[in-house]
Amino acid sequence: MAQAAGMTLRDDGALVSGGVVVRRLPQPTDGRLADTDYFDLLDWIRRQHEDEVALLEAYAKVIRVDDIGVLGLSMKTAPTLRASLERVERYWRVVTDTAVYRLDDSGDPACLLFEARTGHHPVLEFRNEGALAGSAHNMRQIVEGQLVLEHVSFRHACRSDPDRYAAHFGCPVHFEADRNAIAFKPEMLDLPNRLGDAAVSDFLTAHLETEIGSLRGDPSLRAALLRRLTPALSNGVPQAGEVARDMGLSERTLYRRLAEEGLTFRDVLIEAQSSLAQELLRDSTSSIAEIAFLTGFSEQSTFSRAFKRWVGQAPAQFRQQFPVP
Repeated sequence: MAQAAGMTLRDDGALVSGGVVVRRLPQPTDGRLADTDYFDLLDWIRRQHEDEVALLEAYAKVIRVDDIGVLGLSMKTAPTLRASLERVERYWRVVTDTAVYRLDDSGDPACLLFEARTGHHPVLEFRNEGALAGSAHNMRQIVEGQLVLEHVSFRHACRSDPDRYAAHFGCPVHFEADRNAIAFKPEMLDLPNRLGDAAVSDFLTAHLETEIGSLRGDPSLRAALLRRLTPALSNGVPQAGEVARDMGLSERTLYRRLAEEGLTFRDVLIEAQSSLAQELLRDSTSSIAEIAFLTGFSEQSTFSRAFKRWVGQAPAQFRQQFPVP
């Protein structure tokens, strides 16, 4: 994104524009950058650019599958687009733990879904647009033949001219949808890749298996649960069994492991709702009714009572402490 904005991000974390260091990233811990540091930098770059759609288009052209190392090479050498996307679905955690890709080929159209795995941040809408713009561009680059998209959808509202998004993606773009997704006819998944080589791809996939096995998981189940609960709240309060399945656990195991940390599912759910509500009240212009919906409440009055119980203030009183600049 820095390159797309005409800047350079050096290996030492310095962001350089016009030969001057304009911002500096904190040094990563254990080789991994904290998601908040990453999102803050992305948001800063976005705010310096006058035209978000133009920045999005530049990013899609600049980002290449080669930039994501072994996973990118594995995608390019996989025999078909389906095989490429299956690798992204399984191994994206090697790149980042802030989001996942999921291939849904159960219907017509098939969809490549992009799902957040972090708490709320003001830049996430733009990040999601960049993720799908880069994905669409790179899929078209690696396949042999013409990849036709049926539509692209985003969960957030459109912040610019929707026709410009449609022109960029080359298909209809729907906002305020139920998911972030690229949709295409199922037969598109059978398009061969230009550099498809099953032997090379299998070799690289074996390397990815080693990498993903060596990732240190967060020992705190609470942290993992918060990452899943927060982005899901706008669809209503998730059930424990549903979340457990998403995490590869039985519901009973989820309860048992939370109990070992001195917690209940409801404890973590309330933490997710309270944290997200406070962040939205501080940093967004969303109405209190909208924030109630985004945190899993169907009624503003119920949300307001809960928020006062959590924080000791009504939502409007809390917001008054953080005037919008």
